Amino acid sequence: MSEAQRKFVRLFFIVFAVYAALIALYVCLFPSGGVPSMYRGTAADPATYLSAEQLQHSRTLTAARNWIFFVSYPWEWAVYLVLLLTGLAGRWQERLERNIRPAALRFPLYVLLINLAVFIAFLPLRIASYSLSRSYGLSTQTIGSWLRDKAVSFGVNYLIMMLVAAIAFWFIRRGGRWWVKLWLLSVPFTLFMTYIQPVVIDPLYNEFTRLSDPKLERHILDLAAKADIPADRVYEVDMSQKTNELNAYVNGIGSSLRIVLWDTTLRQLTEPEILLIMAHEMGHYVMHHLEWSTAGAVASSFFLMWIGSWIYGVVQRRWGRSMGIAHTGSMAGFPLVLLILSVLTFVSLPAANAVSRQAEHAADMYAFELIGNSDSAVTMYQKLAVSSLSDANPSLLVKVFRSTHPSIMERIIDAQSYRSGRQ
Repeated sequence: MSEAQRKFVRLFFIVFAVYAALIALYVCLFPSGGVPSMYRGTAADPATYLSAEQLQHSRTLTAARNWIFFVSYPWEWAVYLVLLLTGLAGRWQERLERNIRPAALRFPLYVLLINLAVFIAFLPLRIASYSLSRSYGLSTQTIGSWLRDKAVSFGVNYLIMMLVAAIAFWFIRRGGRWWVKLWLLSVPFTLFMTYIQPVVIDPLYNEFTRLSDPKLERHILDLAAKADIPADRVYEVDMSQKTNELNAYVNGIGSSLRIVLWDTTLRQLTEPEILLIMAHEMGHYVMHHLEWSTAGAVASSFFLMWIGSWIYGVVQRRWGRSMGIAHTGSMAGFPLVLLILSVLTFVSLPAANAVSRQAEHAADMYAFELIGNSDSAVTMYQKLAVSSLSDANPSLLVKVFRSTHPSIMERIIDAQSYRSGRQ
């Protein structure tokens, strides 16, 4: 590593330390967006449905989770920069080329090494998140079950990343506008992953069975029929062994479509509340949010690959040899690709989250219309907040970078406004 690279690494970690301290200060000083005076004492005020202890736990837990989130991205960048600037990425490639036969095994092993490095580096943050959830009663998952999930996640992510990276570098080595070809190939791959997620990947983590309450299933399927959703069963997933939080969703496309309820949701919500939350999820299907999300992923990947390929080419030409990246198709360039993608993903979060919040709001409004009222919405949103100890009204920075849904406070206010408008 050259003297200039050493200075850059030192500077990066100094900036990182300052950034982490400033984020800690921000999340402690602004743990929440607060409660506007006009809503204090109303159903939208968390003080009306959370105990004083729960409010304090919510503030502490929210601050810690937000700090971990904002630190995790630059921490990931630090891992890639260390691999690149210390020459480790290049040396790993050289050793694999010297010692591994056949040549076809080198790239999968290289991707495995990079994945292991990132996985190990992220263990402290993952352990901290798990410990927080256990400490505040949100997680019920044993350490063995948690480790199993992390191992499964590592294996699935590695296989997908190895496949994608192998194809990507095959195109890169052939030059030209390789990113266009790669983007075109990503379209059917994205559709394929959307299709297999519910039927292949999700069952690796949890057990899915038919809904244990036949009467409730009939009511949900009647609601689905009213929404013109072609479903013939509702799935129940055993999440109580892992969490006390609540969730329900509709995912998949075509024959892989699934309506899913967590068993925690079944136990903690009333039937009207469950029907309302399911109507919300059906709203995503009816308004084609699943398709729009897929189309958005395809469109955003076009710009991601376009901008990313340009940055990759510039960095490789200017600093590639000092990092051990002899040419654009070199294996040692893989951490650089991951670094660029991570930075671009972080930069795009505000726009992606804004679109997501709009879609979630539209699904809420659809649910009220499908059910015919919003009478159960307020208690349902309150129970969601209690189950996760979530912040009812996040601060601006957190909302912009983290919030994929309208805040609980906004959703309660919308539900009350809808009910008032129908009276």
